[in-house]
Amino acid sequence: MRLAFFIAGLGKTKIKEISDAVSELYGLNTCARCFHTFTLTANPGRSDEKLCPICSDPTREKGIIAIIEKETDLISLEKTKKFNGRYLLLGELDKTGELEPEQKLRLNNLKTFIKKELRGKADEIILAINPTVYGDLNAALLKKELEECAEKITRLGRGIPTGGEIEFADEETLGQALERRN
Repeated sequence: MRLAFFIAGLGKTKIKEISDAVSELYGLNTCARCFHTFTLTANPGRSDEKLCPICSDPTREKGIIAIIEKETDLISLEKTKKFNGRYLLLGELDKTGELEPEQKLRLNNLKTFIKKELRGKADEIILAINPTVYGDLNAALLKKELEECAEKITRLGRGIPTGGEIEFADEETLGQALERRN
């Protein structure tokens, strides 16, 4: 109720802007391969396509896949212009080191893609997980889960401070972390 009164107090012009922004949410789609949210206007001429602009781009490296937690991590990595692979948006990882059922389905989708499209092995899977204690725990879990699916599995370099979050890293630091991954 407080939010409604707050918005009502903004005036008709601002209410119209908010209303238009909310109505645009109906145009959002989720990529069938990486689970990134995108709009069809971001991929003009491909309205029947179920893939986002990144997954449908033939110039991107199919065999290099970064596993990320959030949409904002994808946006941050893309801003560096140093990553030309694909993504898997896994969703925020739990502090227990266990994957949610939806995350398990997404990982299985990745494994199926690797098996069919990459002949069983990706060139590299980058675990672009936040460098926290829980991130390290989840990265170890993911590495074990995916060890048969890639020639090598790497993490982002520690250019991002431990306890930091990818979405808040500046482009230079994030670019260095990509280049120094291990």
